Parts: sequence; C-alpha cells; structure tokens
Amino acid sequence: MNVQHKADLKGATRATADWWHGGVIYQIYPRSFQDSNGDGIGDLAGITERLPYVASLGVDAIWISPFFKSPMKDFGYDVSDYRAVDPMFGDMSDFQALLDRAHDLGLKVMIDLVLSHSSDQHPWFAESRANRENPKADWYVWADPKPDGTPPNNWLSIFGGSAWQWDARRQQYYLHNFLTSQPDLNFHCPEVQDALLDAARFWLDLGVDGFRLDTINFYFHDQQLRDNPALPLDQRNASIAPMVNPYNHQDHLYSKSQPENIAFLERLRALTDEYEGRACLGEVGDAQRGLEIMGQYTSGDKRMHMCYAFEFLEKRALTAQYAKQVFDQLEEKAGDAWPCWAFSNHDVPRHASRWGLDDAEIRLHTVLMMCLRGSACLYQGEELGLPEAEVPFERLQDPYGIEFWPEFKGRDGCRTPMVWTTQDAQSGFSTAEAWLPVSPVQAEQAVDRLEADPQSVLHHYRAAIALRRAHGALRHGTQTQMEQTGPILSFVRDDGAEQVFCAFNMGPGTAEITLPDGDWRPVGLELGGVAGTGSVRLGRAAFCLLVRDKG
Repeated sequence: MNVQHKADLKGATRATADWWHGGVIYQIYPRSFQDSNGDGIGDLAGITERLPYVASLGVDAIWISPFFKSPMKDFGYDVSDYRAVDPMFGDMSDFQALLDRAHDLGLKVMIDLVLSHSSDQHPWFAESRANRENPKADWYVWADPKPDGTPPNNWLSIFGGSAWQWDARRQQYYLHNFLTSQPDLNFHCPEVQDALLDAARFWLDLGVDGFRLDTINFYFHDQQLRDNPALPLDQRNASIAPMVNPYNHQDHLYSKSQPENIAFLERLRALTDEYEGRACLGEVGDAQRGLEIMGQYTSGDKRMHMCYAFEFLEKRALTAQYAKQVFDQLEEKAGDAWPCWAFSNHDVPRHASRWGLDDAEIRLHTVLMMCLRGSACLYQGEELGLPEAEVPFERLQDPYGIEFWPEFKGRDGCRTPMVWTTQDAQSGFSTAEAWLPVSPVQAEQAVDRLEADPQSVLHHYRAAIALRRAHGALRHGTQTQMEQTGPILSFVRDDGAEQVFCAFNMGPGTAEITLPDGDWRPVGLELGGVAGTGSVRLGRAAFCLLVRDKG
C-alpha cells in the first residue's frame, strides 16, 4: 500500500477518533456469513458482497472473527501465520477489497487478534519444541514434570482435562489453556511481546480500525506455577465453561489474569495510539472477577478502550434485579470502566433461545441494549431474532461440543450459516452444502422475508440503532439513578446537553412506575414506547423513554 493511500485512510474514513465510544459493532463469523465461491464455507469476498446490508443497519463497525492462516482445529482461533489470510477465506487482495468497501460505506473494520496462544503448526512453536537451546526455546510456556512424571501443577484447560501436554522432544510439558493444539505463548519473554506487537502493526498499517482481542486476560501466567485453589460449589457458574466441565471446580488465580498483563496492554494501546481513530476491544474471560478485570483493563486512557465480560452472555435471564446488580457491581469495582455489552456471540447460545424470549421480549432487550451505558456488540443474525439452531451430533464440528455431548452441545448452534433468502436450499448462503447445516427454522426468518415486513424485528433493530445515534446521551452519556421497581428497571442517561429517562418492564405482567417531574417529551414511540406523565403502567415487555434538553 502506498503512503498516500495510508494517509487517506487515516483521515477521510475516520470522521471522529472516538467512534467506538458508545458505538455499535456488528460481529461477523466469516465461515458462516456468505460463501462467494461455492465451497460451502463463507469467505472475505462474501462479506464484501453483503456489506451494504450491514451498513443499512446503522452500525458503526464490523468485527470479523479470525481469517488468518490456520489448521482450523478451533476454526481460526488457532493461528499459524498472523500476517496471512487462510486460503479458505481468500487472499490479501480480498481483505483489502473488503476494507476499502467497508470504509466507502462508512464502516470501521475491527479484526480478531488471538495473541494468548498460537496453533501448534506455527513456525514459532515448531522451533520452540525442537530442543531447549534454540532461539525460541522460551517463546512458549514449558515446564518440567513433577518427580512422579505428572504435570507441573493442577491447571485445567477450558476444553476439558489438564492444561498441560507432554512433549517427547523436550521431555517437558507445555501449557495450553484451550486445545492441546493451541500452545500458550510466553508473554514473560520480551521477544514474544515484540513479535505480537509487530503483527498488530502490520494490520494497522493496512488500515484496520482496531482489534477485538481474544481471551485478553490469558496472556500471562504465574511464573511460580502455583496451583489454583478449589472453588466452592456455591461459587461455580457456567458463564465461561459449562457446568459439566471440571474447569468450573477451580478459582483460576494463577493460570490467567496476572498483574503483569497491565504493562503489555499499555504497550498495545501505545501502538494503536500511533494511528488515528483506532480502538481495542478486549474479551475478559473470568467467571469470578470479570467486571473487576474489565475496570482494570479500561481504566484511564493508556489501556484498552473497552472490554466485555460475560455477565450478559450467561444463561441467567436478564431481569431488572440482575441488571441492577451487575451495574452496582460495576460501579463498586470499576466505576470508570467502559464496557461493551453483548447478548449473543459466537461462543454462547443465541439469547433468543438462551433466555426463552418471544418477539416482544426480543424487541424490549434490543431497545435496552441501545440505552445502556457502554458500547454494544450485535452478532450476525441477532437482528433477525434468530433462535439457536439444532445441529445433530453427526454434523457437529466444534471440538468443545463433541467432548461434552450431550450435556453440552458446543458452539455450533450459534455458528450455523446466515439466512438471506427464505426459498433457496442454502438460504442464499451458498450454492453448495454448507459446512454446518442451514437451520430450516432460522430460514423462516431470512433477511428477504423480514425486509419485506415493515413491522419485523429487523426493522425494529434498525430503528433502535437509529435512536441511539440520534441521542448523544444514549451513545456516550453518563448513567445514573438506576433503580429496580419490581420488574421495572429505570435509569437516566446524561451527556450535558440532554437527559434521557429510560424505564423497561422486564417482568411477565403489568407494573407501574412514577415518571420524573419536569419538561420531558416521549421518544421511541416508533419502537413501541409508551408515553405518559405523572406515572405510567407498563405492560409486559413495554418501555418508556423520555428526553429533555438541559439549559
């Protein structure tokens, strides 16, 4: 890319440097978005083809899950070359075309960097495992066995079993927090940090607008390799791993979330700050301390721009009581944190099914997300109200689901192909049989059908996003006066120029709430909002939004 083109990207395509602050990000899982070459697997050219649809939603950015060269043992989250596009998805010219088209449409592009571990097929690991004296011998986490030959400590893998794998060449164990084919990089080695930052710079120079950072709190491990303590039964939850997974039996004090991570995050932020208008979104995977870590990682202006934890990705329903509890904890532990909320993504069952929502409740949750303080992530197909797909065991691809079937069915049910057309055999995703089966239930809610219905949930999502964009208070204002009144959750957003009062009935019946005094006017009526003065009765899945200008 020539210097002038890079300069143009730094200027014309970035209207403001803080687009991420309260922005709405649309996650694309490339294997399942659009197949352009008829092999049954989505690709970069397919994404480019569908970008006008994404832009029509009114979102600010896209986040593309990994498309780097990979043996695909974990579908791209096992990278074998950080600077190459896997041929399955196309080549670098396809990515450049995608980037240019997105920028032409006013969309920022975030890519998914997987830095905590690589594939065991990465040349770095091949060199590291060869012997104990080579230049990359300490680029991964190696440890001697205990005298009896067992692993060096009790750390567990998220995918089940020990987090240590024996390697006969070095006669040592290596650490893998995920699959055995995903060895953990050793961030205590300065050369590793430098190499990963160089990879990030490569993509920044190409013009990407930021990174989603996979498992951001897994970068560092305890150098003393101390055992993790047991976690009491009453503190276990399934936000990070299913309850059938022994990973939930430990408090992971030493295998992740180490204090040394802060300094590396500051190095990464300093790198991105060299480029105008870039942003970092971190995934915090910690069932006990997620909000606290989110606060640490987004505190001030030298660390991550935003992070997300798993509070609203749990199976636990998003009631008024639970929402207030989460925000109270966030205020207590990390008052200046900038969260990024998501209800669905590529790792959890779709929230329409996970929470058992009907159409009215899906619409309520959509407006709620657009009103909460923080940025927002939408997952492809969420705007169609898609339920979780049923994938039979013989069609499963996810090693996680295969390992724990049938008690846990893995992540394939949320990763099935995007449904574009109602009548086509593969719902417009591909001309060939898709890598995961297209859900006939989801096909009934395909884009073409919902586009034709002005009352559909798709148009509701567009209107909710437009509401957020129209009110600075909703996009980046403060959030105060959060109250739970029975099943009703209420709060006030304020950006100094206007205030927005928000009230949502999250319960199964009708409930009444007293509205604030003053010169308020209703907004969101086109979304089904309720107008009123004094007090208002909100039916099931109803909400009331009021706005007033500040003198």
